[in-house]
This record gives sequence, C-alpha cells and structure tokens, in this order.
Amino acid sequence: MSRIDICFAKLRAGGEGALVCFVTAGDPNPETSAQIILKMAESGADIIELGIPFSDPIADGPSIQLSSQRALDAGVNIPEVFKLVRTIRASSEVPLVLMTYFNPVLRYGLRRFAKEATEVGVDGVIITDLIPEEADEWHEIAEGSKLDTIFLLAPTSTDNRIRKVAKLASGFIYCVSRTGVTGERTELASGIRELVEAIRRNTNLPILVGFGISKPEHVREVCSYADGAVVGSALVNVITEHLLSPDLINHIGEIVTALKSGTVMR
Repeated sequence: MSRIDICFAKLRAGGEGALVCFVTAGDPNPETSAQIILKMAESGADIIELGIPFSDPIADGPSIQLSSQRALDAGVNIPEVFKLVRTIRASSEVPLVLMTYFNPVLRYGLRRFAKEATEVGVDGVIITDLIPEEADEWHEIAEGSKLDTIFLLAPTSTDNRIRKVAKLASGFIYCVSRTGVTGERTELASGIRELVEAIRRNTNLPILVGFGISKPEHVREVCSYADGAVVGSALVNVITEHLLSPDLINHIGEIVTALKSGTVMR
C-alpha cells in the first residue's frame, strides 16, 4: 500500500476525514518552506500538496500566484522541489503530492520527472490542466513509477468525464467546489454535495473537496459527505501576512490544528 492508501485506511478506521494542506514548494524560500511543511505535518495535516512554482499558474488566484512568484524569485525550480521533498522525507512520512501544470513536466521530461519524484519520496501528482482524454502516456509512466495520478473534477464535469476520471485515477479524486480559480472564500459553494455523490457512484476512491475552504466549519461541513477537505489559499495567506514574523511557523501550526479539528468523527 502507498502512503496515501495507508493514510486513508487509518482515517476510515477512526471514522475521521482527511485534512489536506496545500503550500507552494519553496515559498518564501526553501529552508523556511521545509519548516512550514514539517510543522503542518506535526500539527495534523494528513496529506500535504506541494505546488511547483510556475510563471503562468492559470488555475490559481492571486494568493497562490504571489506565493509562486516568491518561490521563483528564490530560485525554486523542479530540482529544488525534489531537494525539498528529500529534506521532508528525512523527518516525516506524511504523504506528499505534487501539484503542477503539464508544461513544466513536459519540458522536464515525463519519465525523468516520474523517476526522480519517486526516488525522493513523492506519493502522487496532480497535473491540473491534464485532462483524462490526453493522459494515457503520463498515466502509464506514473503507474510504472508507483505514483498516484490524481485528477480534478468540477461542477461542470459531465457524467462521461466523471467515468473517465474514475477509471484512470488513483490515490484520491480532487473535487473542485466551484468554477474559476483558487482563493479563500467565506462560504462554500452550493451543489457540491450532489457532485460528490455523482462521483461516488463511479468510484471507491476517496473524494476530497477543495477550492474556497478556509475555516474549521468548512472542513467539518465537507467531511460530513466527502472523505476530506483541501485547504490552500487560507494557508498561503498566513505565510504572506507573517513573512517577516518570527512566529510564522507557529502561526501555521495553530491554523492547521484548528482546521484539523473540523475533520469530524463519523
């Protein structure tokens, strides 16, 4: 079993939902980023998504765009992200998922990317703009490298798209709660429960909900019908707001602990 499979098995056994935390790898710099990630794992994050900095993050809102630019300014690229993962693996077995776009992976080389990701301890990859109809080559390479391929589904996804994703996906399925880009919201989008139910009819994989989740009560609501919640922009905003604070790492820990309290026992 992979780290992701083991994680969900443990959570299910305890009747608990998953808290998945996203940060941009290397933001604001590799050393601080490593401390942030380890603190998140220590404070209750069940899975951590690491965004690979990219100059044209079309699916991301202003918060994550800014964090990506900070990481790029600090010299973070794919090899540096792999170094960061290796650093995390020296201290933690928390499942790590890379979130990226297809262009950086294609330019790096699909086989090279998958091989090096596996070697450093990555568990899965989300390529946000890779649709299942065009994913055969990557899926075969990732499967051979024992990397989970995690797809996004959105409120606009058709039944046919849901079936295709259910057939190809591994690890879990990422259910996007709203159309548009990432960003912190005060309220969850309507209709997300129905989307999760539609996906559930086609797969036994865990289904996670993300985009716009920022509060423990959001996490609690999502975990009442899905297998977990993904929080990104809210955490990235904490990094932005406390960049120069000596308490940055502690702030992150407190927020993650609060969010984890929303993964209600079911």
